Amino acid sequence: MPDVDLDSLRRWPDVEAPNLFAVDASDRLILDEASDAVMSAGPGTVVVINDHYGALAIGAAANLGATGVRVFQDALVSEAALSANARGVTAELKSLPLGRELLSGATVVLLQMPRSLAELGEIAGEIARWADPGVVVFAGGRIKHLSLTMNGVLTKHFGRLDVSLARQKSRVLIAREPLPADRDFPVREFNDELGLWVCAHGAVFAGAKLDLGTRLLISVLDGALADAATAIDLGSGTGILAAALARARPGISVIATDQSAAAVASSRATMHANDLSDRVSVVRDDGLKSQPDASADLIMLNPPFHVGATVHTGLADRMFRDAARVLRPGGELWTVYNSHLAYRPTLESVIGSTREVVRNNKFTVTSSRRRVTAIAAENNANPSDSRVER
Repeated sequence: MPDVDLDSLRRWPDVEAPNLFAVDASDRLILDEASDAVMSAGPGTVVVINDHYGALAIGAAANLGATGVRVFQDALVSEAALSANARGVTAELKSLPLGRELLSGATVVLLQMPRSLAELGEIAGEIARWADPGVVVFAGGRIKHLSLTMNGVLTKHFGRLDVSLARQKSRVLIAREPLPADRDFPVREFNDELGLWVCAHGAVFAGAKLDLGTRLLISVLDGALADAATAIDLGSGTGILAAALARARPGISVIATDQSAAAVASSRATMHANDLSDRVSVVRDDGLKSQPDASADLIMLNPPFHVGATVHTGLADRMFRDAARVLRPGGELWTVYNSHLAYRPTLESVIGSTREVVRNNKFTVTSSRRRVTAIAAENNANPSDSRVER
């Protein structure tokens, strides 16, 4: 089989745009630095972690001959992109959660460096805990996103760390000699302000802390649709919003959903810590794909405004469209966002009438009511007609 041209890989089903790419120079440098180790590795001993859209896994399997490659990607959309890019190219890939099954016996690990030190610490700890004692980790990234502090995180878990020469503004850190370490994740902290335990794995935004945007949204949630019977925390992270709402409204049914494996694990741990597991369902989903049309009364959202390292509103726009589909006519979307993003016109267009609930010097909270059209009104009068405006 001829080598796969990595430039042919796509980001789909993730956001695609002219300034967003499925492969970068750090992917190529990791593969080049690791090529000898990968080609000499035994079957099933190569592991790929944090592959964005499949460049590392497909490069290792199709271009370097690795077999039985195990892969962990935190983002569900990255798993889907890898699957789509690998179709018809290689069948040597298996997606697994971060942990023993992924890493047991691994001799070579290819890692796209996360930007979060906590995430890097959790990944490094899991590699050191489960991989073969002779494992070599090739951890690469763009130089602008690397720091000397990351070296310190790796040397906590490995006895030897070498650094590659830079190429095309990228560099690879090569870690060997895993060291024993205590398991540090998930972090668990009690938030006195909310009266809730918060649990967080390394990849979750803000860790176990209450970020300022979420704090502002929680402060006004009492005003959200008083008779809501079903609610969704879209992009749940640690599950703080879902837990706070479930605690405040004992009769409401709540779903916490996120595409991040770390966020889903964190949300589940948060619900368990607060005895809310029977009240809040936690699911891993790409947006709201698994949720039926017109099935929720209330959706809460603190949308990201980055796609990877690039400032881009495409992901938030897609979440708004998902919310419009899943909200019942007359249902409400409560959104908190950095005020400079000015999402209100988009929310007006996609969801319906939108009002500003509160604003401080950084964040804005809005409430958008799903428009009730003539069709929706007919549906309310005739339950057998399931048509809902899209």
